[in-house]
Amino acid sequence: MKTAIVATLVLIIAALGAAGVRMLRRRDGDDPRRMARALTVRVGLSIALFLFILLAWQLGWIQPSGLPTGR
Repeated sequence: MKTAIVATLVLIIAALGAAGVRMLRRRDGDDPRRMARALTVRVGLSIALFLFILLAWQLGWIQPSGLPTGR
């Protein structure tokens, strides 16, 4: 479970880095849709990760372990 979450976070950071590189190294002949596609992949992965975490919580695969409430 942790491996899947960490792998998805790495992919999100890689997509963000790819978009940044395409933005900074943009030339006149480059297609600006490549940067937009990389950002779209990042947003899609972020939404998918969020939904996966909610599903895993609902199915009992993961348990919250935050600070105790009521203090």
